[in-house]
Amino acid sequence: MKLQNFHVETADWSREDQRAALLDLRDTVFIQEQGVPEQRERDGLDVDCRHVLARDDTGQPIGCGRLTPNHKIGRMAVLQEWRGQGVGVALLRELVALARALGWPGVALDAQVSAIGFYEREGFLAHGEEFEDAGLAHRAMHLSLSGPADDEPAARDTGPLPASSQRETAAARLQLLVQTRHRLAIYMPLLGNESYASAEELAELRRIAISSRGAQVRILLHDPAAALRNDHRLIALAQRLSSTIQIRTPVEEADLAYISAYLLNDNGGYLFLPEADRQHGRAALHDRASQAPLLQHFDNVWERAEYAGILQTLNI
Repeated sequence: MKLQNFHVETADWSREDQRAALLDLRDTVFIQEQGVPEQRERDGLDVDCRHVLARDDTGQPIGCGRLTPNHKIGRMAVLQEWRGQGVGVALLRELVALARALGWPGVALDAQVSAIGFYEREGFLAHGEEFEDAGLAHRAMHLSLSGPADDEPAARDTGPLPASSQRETAAARLQLLVQTRHRLAIYMPLLGNESYASAEELAELRRIAISSRGAQVRILLHDPAAALRNDHRLIALAQRLSSTIQIRTPVEEADLAYISAYLLNDNGGYLFLPEADRQHGRAALHDRASQAPLLQHFDNVWERAEYAGILQTLNI
């Protein structure tokens, strides 16, 4: 799986080439595809907004978004052929990071009803009744950027963590768990006793699971029966904290053929093992663009997966 075949950059509205790229994307997605009137799409706010732009490996624009002066995220657009590949997540996280760097206490947006789940996975909360905007149903959403978990400056993307041996991979995994705030996603075809079984790892997993009302640890596991037979300590922890540690099992043949494993945290960090049974891969503490396609893959499989019913015998 290629981790990154696009990048996100800030765009300068005053530059003609970047302004044209942003407008062309929005014309394609909003005006041509969704039928939004041009006079509604061009609202006159762009000159005072901060813009981000996603480009593919060849430099072609593939997605965009903006922050308005009244602390709202908007004009999130991704070309149809690039949807489902993590571009939207990367754009959204870049805008949230920018708002945090500006010291804003929170950001708001008006989400198309079909996209509410996408924003909820990034911590946004919907409020109020549905309303119509440009002929499409929307709901207002908000993300708080203040609070104890956000007192530290937003982390910048950094270089990779070493993960070329079992010892390095274990160290990277623990470091990523330590850096996790409230949300974690773990994909494992098999849960071996060399992973997520040490006292330190289990302590961090427990901390994450009870860290806040919105805490969530999601685990995709191909063979939960094997973890039960091996009496893996993570299963016992999930039994005690079943409301926040959720385990699902992929059921589709294509998903069950997936041989990689990864860990994704809510701080932009990731650990990716191309072959789950080999402790050799790549990792970074903060690399949102590389994490984004993995998170998109996880969310897609999660929606198709089923609750790990075999764990019900333990009342999980």
